[in-house]
Amino acid sequence: MVIRRADRAAAPGAEAPSVRPALRRAAATAGARARLVACLLLSALSVALSLVVPRLLGAVTDLVVTGMRGEGGVDLPAAGRLLLVAALLVLGSSAAAWGRGLLAQSVAQGAAYRLREAVSAKLSRLPMAYLDAHPRGDVLSRMTNDIENTSTTLQQALTQITAAVLTIAGLFAAMLWLSPALTVVALGMLVLSALVTRGLARRSRPQYKAQWDAMGEVNALVEEAVTGHTELVAGGRTDQAEQAFDERNRVLYRAGLRAQFHAGVMGPATTFIGSLGYVLVAVLGGLRAANGDLSVGEVQAFVTYTLQLGGPASAVASAVGVLQSGLSSARRVQALLETPGTPPPAPATASGGATSKQVSFEHIRFGYTPDRVLFEDLSFAARPGETVAIVGPTGAGKSTVVNLLLGFHAPWSGRVLLDGTDIASLPRAAVHRQVRAVLQEPWLFTGTVAENIAYGADEASDDAIRRAARAACADHFIEALPHGYATVVGPDGGGLSTGQMQLVALARVFLADPEVLVLDEATSAVDARTEVRIREASARLRRGRTSIVIAHRLETVRDADTILVMEEGRVVERGGHDELATRGGRYAALYAGLDGSGEPV
Repeated sequence: MVIRRADRAAAPGAEAPSVRPALRRAAATAGARARLVACLLLSALSVALSLVVPRLLGAVTDLVVTGMRGEGGVDLPAAGRLLLVAALLVLGSSAAAWGRGLLAQSVAQGAAYRLREAVSAKLSRLPMAYLDAHPRGDVLSRMTNDIENTSTTLQQALTQITAAVLTIAGLFAAMLWLSPALTVVALGMLVLSALVTRGLARRSRPQYKAQWDAMGEVNALVEEAVTGHTELVAGGRTDQAEQAFDERNRVLYRAGLRAQFHAGVMGPATTFIGSLGYVLVAVLGGLRAANGDLSVGEVQAFVTYTLQLGGPASAVASAVGVLQSGLSSARRVQALLETPGTPPPAPATASGGATSKQVSFEHIRFGYTPDRVLFEDLSFAARPGETVAIVGPTGAGKSTVVNLLLGFHAPWSGRVLLDGTDIASLPRAAVHRQVRAVLQEPWLFTGTVAENIAYGADEASDDAIRRAARAACADHFIEALPHGYATVVGPDGGGLSTGQMQLVALARVFLADPEVLVLDEATSAVDARTEVRIREASARLRRGRTSIVIAHRLETVRDADTILVMEEGRVVERGGHDELATRGGRYAALYAGLDGSGEPV
């Protein structure tokens, strides 16, 4: 196995969907909207209470200064009352901030939950073309890393950013009330800080997108290295896999370093500008106090507001980097959600009403990429109850026929018909109720053997499951498993051989009892004894059903009613076995070259 580079997932700048739909999911329910409003109100309350405290402390300072200048001394009871009120306001502001944090966490986790639900529902309806173009690791990264990053960013936006913006607005209102002239100085510093932040944010945005794209590519390589570990070791390709991973990891490192560099500059830059503004305000405020334009307590309050302004300004600047990262992740998630998918499953009554038994391909034109046409004008039919076998060399298009019949891909032109109805007009669930396949690589889900056989038929009884297993010649080895039908297996088979996994897949189809059967190279990569069982079960399963059989082993299709010989997407011969074997054409050449196992040589 050769680990492929995952850079085909998306070209830089290719995906730039609006993040508004993703953000709307944060408030998709009435409860979430209520928590969102409550979060904003608590933020406003916390900021408002905190803004009163400097004025109270300034009033205490004025009491002390006035008392020291007069003969009556300092009014300690009044100062004590002011300090007590200030302490209560600090306590109230902290409590409001705590409540805001809890609500923000609830909103963010709810948004992540709804995004995961949406992506999970979308995964079952993604077209095969999307999965062909995006490595599985990249899709997993969008569902896990990107959603988690979006949730974290939303939480910080509702706490740090919102509170910082409200604080800045409240501080300027309080400062403007005290001294418009000094406020102009502070405002100038804030505008300068905003311009610097905007410039750095503009530079960091593409870096964050590159970082999260690179993260998806690294995840794709890791996923392939884990799932294909056996092939890597057996093929001696571990060095190449490590080199490919090292290349993509370096890309991720450089992209992350550039993104964090721009984000890291924002905080120090705004802190410097804030400190410069503090010095100017302190000097000018002292001069105005000396002239009698402001009291000492008012200058103290204004200077305190100026100091408080630096914190929120730095928080906004630092959060801009986090916000850019989160928006990049949200766009990646939204790009997946906006991918046109197949129609959602419909109830059984919506299948169109007809029992499908005849399969027809009419003038199909199709290719996996626009620049390479695989089928130019493919036409054939499988009549009710007939077995049509498709043979030919690798790359002839045999498995593509299965992909089109199962609706994994749509033809560019032409029609695939079930009893005269175009499958494009049927819900995918309706097609899959009538057409079942045993694919070249059988797949088992994590669960018991019985649950795997009953997959898609949840109401099946234990007796029905056992009858299906016996019909598929699978009962003998299932009973020999440590826990029989209750033995837990998984995608890797859980100790089952490839042939045994195919027998379980056949039992699943027996239980589903479809009108149309597809066998895609169901006897490849199995031992001779298991192949015999698979052939017996397949023959039993084909009785009375329209069947399409795809195999390289020509011995497995001798009893087919019609054999199609395909080469480079074209049907070059068709007919029965005896007819084709004596015609002296391509099929006869393939059949004459069989080795002892029935494999073409």
